[in-house]
Amino acid sequence: MTGNQLCNYPVFLLEIIGDLAVRHGAGVFVVGGTVRDWLSGVAPRDLDLAVSRGALDFAGDLARLTGGTFVLLDEKEQTARVVWHECVVDVAGFRAGATDIRQDLVKRDFTINAMALPFGVGLAEGPDPGRIIDPAGGRHDLKGKIIRAISPEAFVDDPLRLLRAFRFHAETGFVIEPRTWQWLAHYRGLLADVSPERLSHELDCIMASKRAFAAVLLLDRAGILTGLFPELAPGAGLEQPASHHLDVFHHNLEALRRMEEIIRQPGDFYPGHGEFMGGYLAGGKRVVRLKWAALFHDLGKPAACRRVDGRITFYNHDRIGADLLAGISKRLRWSREQFERVSRFIILHMWPFHLSNVRRKTGVTARACLKIYKAAGDDLPGLFLLAMADSLAGQGVDKPAGMEEELATLYSQVVDVCKNQVEPVLAGPRLLTGRDLIGLGLRPGPVFKQILAEVERVQVEGKVGNREQALDWVNHFLSPH
Repeated sequence: MTGNQLCNYPVFLLEIIGDLAVRHGAGVFVVGGTVRDWLSGVAPRDLDLAVSRGALDFAGDLARLTGGTFVLLDEKEQTARVVWHECVVDVAGFRAGATDIRQDLVKRDFTINAMALPFGVGLAEGPDPGRIIDPAGGRHDLKGKIIRAISPEAFVDDPLRLLRAFRFHAETGFVIEPRTWQWLAHYRGLLADVSPERLSHELDCIMASKRAFAAVLLLDRAGILTGLFPELAPGAGLEQPASHHLDVFHHNLEALRRMEEIIRQPGDFYPGHGEFMGGYLAGGKRVVRLKWAALFHDLGKPAACRRVDGRITFYNHDRIGADLLAGISKRLRWSREQFERVSRFIILHMWPFHLSNVRRKTGVTARACLKIYKAAGDDLPGLFLLAMADSLAGQGVDKPAGMEEELATLYSQVVDVCKNQVEPVLAGPRLLTGRDLIGLGLRPGPVFKQILAEVERVQVEGKVGNREQALDWVNHFLSPH
């Protein structure tokens, strides 16, 4: 592995860091995730530095000399970030009471993060493994793929590390060793003291990984999951109709597992649409939001559960679930966009099933395609991915045969109608405006919106194609009134 593969940082930047080490009279070490990733054969995303003295001044000078941006992360802990073009350098002082790098390392969280290399410009040619400082046995655990906390005090000092253990499991697949597992369960209550923003970041990192389900399953086994999300707890043991084989709680978890499976190869579930759906999933935080939607999609079922003539029903569980999600979103300080996107998935998650039932009986109209297209917006592919995960997560004896195949066929039909009939109408100019309706003698009001929307629908259906036809249609529409 070359130096560029190590950090992707130019010699120019390394030279400035080396000069600053001399100027400040400070010991500078490459630490933590940078060393761990390098030993794992992975190009590190950031350059993590530990500085023996004056870390904030060091970071400030680095930003000034490179023209980069200085970001104060924690004044008390003497941590800052310097962003220069695509380069991110995190600078931290030695941890409280540490007088040398070895003392600093053993105050860190996990052994695989407690390794260091003395900084040198020679890193550009490739770090020397023989110079790695490893007082906690991190190389051994890295080789054995083990997540091992250095001490229980690590969790007391910063309870967020409890969640970080599960994030490392999600990102690496490494096993949490037994003693660390005991500490995680023992200190889980400390998570209540962690700021919502930090919790939210770690949880999103878990959802962004390829092993979110595995990590969530471990969070449940450690008694942490329902502590973070008590809204999930009432689903445990709640019986569902015979089309399902799991209670509500485990169905939610199974939907998350299935969602990860679908995300890996969407074309296996929606033949002919794999490339398009792959492009959709690559955008923004869509993967993260879909996984949250999968985990929370039936959050409202416990409150909605009723027994009618011996049948179990969950009417309006989608809306109730969205209301419960609002509480979670507020608690974790989600962005408005994140809440609205996940909430929309939950509100709409039954729509593909309802439309599939309609298609089976009477076929799907262009009007129905317009309606779901406008409701889902650019998340229409995501809505069908969620429906597929939901369907796969229910494998009860009374489940209708061929449901997944019907969803795939329905999606193809909806996409075809939207491409050829819906999108050309929505992209083009309106056939009528409010001014046209005033010209017909109507007074402006809420009815204008209803009439114009109906004109749009009949245009999608091909019943009108120009302004004159649209005016005739409106006159005919109004005549009974």
